[in-house]
Amino acid sequence: MATINLGAIKFNWKGAYNNGTTYAVDDVVSSGGNSYVCIQASTGNAVGNATAYWNIMSSAGSNGTDGTDVGATLANKEIAFKTNAGAVDGIPIGTAGQFLKVNSGATGYEFGAVASGIKQIKFSSAGTTQYSSSSSSYTDVGANYQVTITPTSASNRILIYTQFADQGSGGRTYYNFEKQGDSSGNGDLIANGGWANVENIMSSGNGFTSGMMVDSVASTNALTYKLRFKNSNSSNTHVNVADSISFMMAMELDGGLF
Repeated sequence: MATINLGAIKFNWKGAYNNGTTYAVDDVVSSGGNSYVCIQASTGNAVGNATAYWNIMSSAGSNGTDGTDVGATLANKEIAFKTNAGAVDGIPIGTAGQFLKVNSGATGYEFGAVASGIKQIKFSSAGTTQYSSSSSSYTDVGANYQVTITPTSASNRILIYTQFADQGSGGRTYYNFEKQGDSSGNGDLIANGGWANVENIMSSGNGFTSGMMVDSVASTNALTYKLRFKNSNSSNTHVNVADSISFMMAMELDGGLF
């Protein structure tokens, strides 16, 4: 019966080739970065010179001198990316709450805050107080119909909105917004006629009025906006009557939206 050497049913790693060593079939050696397997037992037959004794098993690859060590290129906590020039570069980590985004020139990446159209909102509920006036000149409606907001940028805009139930005893009622605190100019935002003029609503009922404007600012000063009204023939006008959802608000909008 044939005898099988179980230890020989595999390649036998012999390390670096040695010209004085006797090699058997399936012995594997290394030389010049390559590896070779013995196909015929012999001594002194160098790899590469006597193919009757050796077959190449694997060839050496690039030594890596033309590559880039990314770990050496990047600082700690940097994100790797490839530049337009083909080089590897890193983006330093941002601060808490920032996101990775394309820069303003669309030439690379950066960490920054997420752009939002709405920067802030200030809100004032009208409550249940009713305000009345018979003045033919603009006068403040009342304390609950004003709101103060401080812009984060002088290039942004302020949207002012209000809604309320109103009632009149004669003539027409005009509504306007007044601004205070802006270095570029203050006072009523629309001359004379205001943003709305409402026909007389008799005492037997009431109407519902809403108005909105977008105002340009030129500073980051605190701005106060007030709702104002007047009556065309000095008749009484009442604001915030009945059981209505009445309020005033100011919303800062990113100037890039316009």
